Order: sequence, then C-alpha cells, then structure tokens
Amino acid sequence: MGLFNKDRRDGKYIKPTGSIAVIFPYIFNRRTDAEVSTTFDFDIEELCKYVDKKNKSGKLEYKMTYFHAILATFGVVFFNRNKLNRFIQNKRVYERDKVSFAFIAKDKMTDNADEKIICLELNPEENALEMSKRAAIDVFQSKNEGKNDFDDTLQFFTKLPGWLLGMIVGFVKFLDKHGWNPKFLTEGDTNYATVIFSNLGSIHANSCYHHLNEYGTNSIVITIGTIHEVDGRRRVDLTFTLDERIADGFYFAKSVNMAQDVALHPEVLDKKLSQKYEWKD
Repeated sequence: MGLFNKDRRDGKYIKPTGSIAVIFPYIFNRRTDAEVSTTFDFDIEELCKYVDKKNKSGKLEYKMTYFHAILATFGVVFFNRNKLNRFIQNKRVYERDKVSFAFIAKDKMTDNADEKIICLELNPEENALEMSKRAAIDVFQSKNEGKNDFDDTLQFFTKLPGWLLGMIVGFVKFLDKHGWNPKFLTEGDTNYATVIFSNLGSIHANSCYHHLNEYGTNSIVITIGTIHEVDGRRRVDLTFTLDERIADGFYFAKSVNMAQDVALHPEVLDKKLSQKYEWKD
C-alpha cells in the first residue's frame, strides 16, 4: 500500500457516515473498551435434522457435524451482512474482502492434548456440505500432520529470551496497528479471523463470555454451548462478544435473527453460502 493510501492489505478503508461513527473510535479507542456481550437461545432442531439426514444418506465422504452446520449458517449471514466483516484499527474502519472463521481443535479430550489452530476461509461459491468437507479435512490434517506454519512461527518466538521477545512483540504490535504485518504473521492466526468460534459444547460446557483482543483485527467471538432439548426441540445457547463500533445494535440484532431463520430453514444451505438471503424479520 502507498504511504497515503488508507487501505490495508487485509481490509479496505470505509469512510464512516454519521457523527457517532466518526467519534466513537476516538472515545473508545480500544476494542476492549467497546465490547458488548449477550447470549441468545437458538432453536436448531431443523438444522440438526438436516445434518442427520445428510449423514444417513451414505453419500458423504466426511461426516458433517452440528458444529459445521452452525458455521455454515453464520456463513450465509456474514456474506449477506457485510458490516459484520469490518474491524477498527488505528481509529479507522476497514472491511475485509474475505470471510474467515477460526476455531481450536484438540488432538484428544485430555488436559495435556495439543491444540491446533484452524482458520477456515469461506468460499462464497461453496454450499454447506462443501464447506463442511474442507473443515473436516483441515482438522484431520492438522491432527495427523502436526503443526501448521503459524504454529511453527509461534514455536520459533518461544525460544527467544524474554527481553528480546518483548521487543519483537512490541514491534509486531506497531506493525499490526498500521496494517504492515507480513503475511506469515497473520495467515493462520485466529486474531485476524472474521469470527473466532469456541465450541464449548464439545467439552460439555455452557456458552460463556469471551473477551476480544487488542492485537489483530478480530471483532466478533461466538461461544457455543451444549445442545439441549426444550419441549422436544434441540436448542443451543450462543454467546456473542463484539466490537459495537463496527455497527449499531439494530444491525447486530437483525443479523442474529437472520441466523435463526436460516437454522429454521436449513435447506437453503444446499445453495452457495453467498446467496442473497431474504426473510421477513
């Protein structure tokens, strides 16, 4: 990027409209100062039936999980609601040209098992099954092939003496603030994902508040609780933590309502995730 070009490698500069949007990043200049969190109870009965039917068909090379279906549901939302794919850095608003979801996969459900970072870039032309297959392959390869490139990068830094590591981290944060970090420091890093998902239901835990980070560009974290039944229908609690500076409360609420509508009509997931989705809110 040129010296006077406001765009970044990972985002296009968006000129804010309205006085609140202009002033907000100066009043709340840190992401953690502007984070809000709330929990929604989602009806996923139809979504679960959709997954069960696909798996019983015997046509899938890789089993689709409820987690994958939830990711696909939000894939439709994030391709339709572009403000959710924005971030604020150095008091400026940027919008990514890609949608990426990040999560952690454990080798085994034990205290000492390794954790693998998975950053899944969504393909707008894929449907839910195609996205699910790629997610399953990424997890399988990560567990069986060991660390990825970003894991190797982190491992290198851990070998440095503390005083040198502190200086390097400070310099990396400076680069991050201005969008100058090289790709090898950002690709595969959850802190640069559109959304960080934490599937706490996989360890039989409830959804919970999860803080945002100052480092990177991630503006939304979603934790997923344990699937449970209410009146014979499967439901799940989803807790959202987000940077309220990227959009107003009405926009966020409407986006959540869209996600619920997609989950109630999962047949739309057979189409490409970037489809234009319309519903009566």
